[in-house]
Amino acid sequence: MSTTAIPVAFFAGLVSFLAPCVLPLVPAYLSTVSAVEADKLGQPGTTRKVVVSSLPFVAGFTVVFVALGVGAALVGGRLVSDQFLLERIAGLVLVVLGLALMGLLPWPERLLGVGLLEGARGSGSRVLLGGAFAVCAAPCIGPVLASILVLAGARGTAAEGAVLLAAYSLGLAVPFVLAGALFTRSMSAFRRVRDHYRAIQVAGGALMLGLGLALFFGRFYVLRIYVNRLLELLGLEPAF
Repeated sequence: MSTTAIPVAFFAGLVSFLAPCVLPLVPAYLSTVSAVEADKLGQPGTTRKVVVSSLPFVAGFTVVFVALGVGAALVGGRLVSDQFLLERIAGLVLVVLGLALMGLLPWPERLLGVGLLEGARGSGSRVLLGGAFAVCAAPCIGPVLASILVLAGARGTAAEGAVLLAAYSLGLAVPFVLAGALFTRSMSAFRRVRDHYRAIQVAGGALMLGLGLALFFGRFYVLRIYVNRLLELLGLEPAF
């Protein structure tokens, strides 16, 4: 497993959390999973309940995303047995997705499956609600999520695909749980960051574009070398 892709996947999860179709809905999701009224979130005595109740929700969307990662890896490995060709295809797709995230190519951004969300909410299962959230938010966070699925598909094994999408889910889960623990302060900070979401989109798109070009031209190993050096400077053992 290349550790180069893992921080990229985690960063992608953070970007997805800040998406206009996700961040504004966080208070509603926190309120639903914890049964704490939205205007009481952050009040003394509610923090532990909100955080504990949000964990099954996080588990629900993590299961869906990891399953997608496993599927992408299996499909990628089955359709294209030549790893070099697979990486070139993945690189080309990443370039397109990077341009879409930067707003240079059109991408549909509709929130779908309202009925699915209502059904999951009616079931009372926080895990199902988390899974429904993953399915319904997918079109909006599509370029970011699809880019990580493409990387998973280029890895070749189900385990590596699962790890990448687990890292993506963690990037989405950390700010969500943080919002439950420190609601007022964290949401205020997240909204300030959201005000610069366009710049984040461009930076994320440029990162995808760079990764795509590196994969397409067979230069992904250069990124691995720099990551190795960074890990060595931090006193960490390189994983490859």
